[in-house]
Amino acid sequence: MQLLANALATALGLTVLILVLAPVSGAHFNPVVSVVDAAFGHRPWSEVARYLPAQVIGCIAGAMLANVMFDAPAVEWSTTDRMSGPHFLAEVIATAGLILVVFSLARTNRSALAAPAVGAYIGAACFFTSSTSFANPAITIGRMFTDTFAGIAPSSSLGYIAAQVLGAAIGLALIRSLFPVAR
Repeated sequence: MQLLANALATALGLTVLILVLAPVSGAHFNPVVSVVDAAFGHRPWSEVARYLPAQVIGCIAGAMLANVMFDAPAVEWSTTDRMSGPHFLAEVIATAGLILVVFSLARTNRSALAAPAVGAYIGAACFFTSSTSFANPAITIGRMFTDTFAGIAPSSSLGYIAAQVLGAAIGLALIRSLFPVAR
């Protein structure tokens, strides 16, 4: 039941946040999405360099705020060990799929569908991956600060981030292969 509630809240909340903040920042909440965007030449690397710390700080602040809202200490280091071979593979798949969703829509002039598509994908990936689809290095770092169902132990975070970087590279290669020219 916790996973269902978390997936639903994530899917709906992410959709709304993308819709609201897309005009401000392009809704860049995810470092690997921002890096892939720059790799395609859609965003200057200097802008990505400014986004990355903001993304991480935002996720840490969000975890701390959620902790306080639910009457937990603002910082409570997670003790949930999540790293295993299957989790690593799942996180690679989750991240590659996210990159595929975002950039296939952009390459085919369907970016207006990004908010619901990304929300739906991440919500679904919470269930179809054993890692519960973090698919975001900033979220991985932020979730170290909560010892709730959603947390990840600091000892597991580097493996997740490595999987996310690998997944982003695979997603980038898939986009270049499947959608070589923007339409």
